[in-house]
Amino acid sequence: MKGKAMSKIYEALENAERERVAGLKKKPSLALEPKEEKKPSLALGPKEEKRPSPVLEPKEEKRPSLALEPKRERIERPNIVHEPIRPNRMRSDRPLVSLFQPGSLGAEQFRKLRTHVLKLNISDPPKTIMVTSATEGEGKTFVAANLAAGIAHDLHFHALLVDCDLHNPALSQWFGVQNGHGLSDYLVGRANLSELLMKTEMEKLMILTGGSAQQKPAELIGSKKMEALVHELKSRYNDRYIIFDATPLLATSEPEVLARLVDGILIVVRAGVTPRETVKQAIASLDPKKILGFVLNDVEFKSSGLSSRYFGSDGYYTSYGYEKRGTDPRSRSGEMSPFKKKSN
Repeated sequence: MKGKAMSKIYEALENAERERVAGLKKKPSLALEPKEEKKPSLALGPKEEKRPSPVLEPKEEKRPSLALEPKRERIERPNIVHEPIRPNRMRSDRPLVSLFQPGSLGAEQFRKLRTHVLKLNISDPPKTIMVTSATEGEGKTFVAANLAAGIAHDLHFHALLVDCDLHNPALSQWFGVQNGHGLSDYLVGRANLSELLMKTEMEKLMILTGGSAQQKPAELIGSKKMEALVHELKSRYNDRYIIFDATPLLATSEPEVLARLVDGILIVVRAGVTPRETVKQAIASLDPKKILGFVLNDVEFKSSGLSSRYFGSDGYYTSYGYEKRGTDPRSRSGEMSPFKKKSN
């Protein structure tokens, strides 16, 4: 009896031990299940949703297309800027009768004037000549431009035309060039002389424009630098004549100063308009020995074969040096009367 009881107890203990071991084996299986399911699912979810979206969005903005637009504008701009830089060319509608109307009566008068001036003193002809008038509107620029063109037509001589009107430089318009830097800029030290001399369509004619307007032109014209310039232009070339287009004598003080630097002076007088007393008053401050003569402008010729009125005027100022009437001097056509020598 005792042996049977002991065997039953032993079997019960073995069953209890097997159940305990079986219970220990099941517990780790329950702890491993959430680790295998939750960790990979939570880690993969956000990676698949967030990574592609920020990478694709900037590609859809098309930034290269925006960068191409300003490049197209820059390519077109130089074509627009270069247009006004090209200088205008001389046209036959300008009053340069010495060039465009060589067979006219006016051109013949300028040839006479040229001959008279160049042969006035054969041994020592005046190389620097100032052309001026008593008042504005008498045709001094017309005479200066055509005299220079007439000299340049000669086979042996060159001419340089200098715009000394530093109030309102306009001589460049007659020859179709731009009035950029010029005489005034040279006198104040902003430019070199070699950079300022401009060629025209006439091979032997060059011009020096007035340059930028200055507040005290009389001081510049009367400066030591202007005196040195006149001397240099005169001595550099033996075959060159320098014509200075000056302001009116009674309107400004520059002609009186410039008159001391040049070899000779031509006075332009408008026939029937300028009073004799006005002319006398204008030339009172000049050296009589330097006055080469008077050019009578706007004269009416009457004969059996000719009845015409010739006039070239630069009188486009209502108040000289400040207000213009709006008339372009280049559009005027006209001719000059015969040269009138001064009376002794």
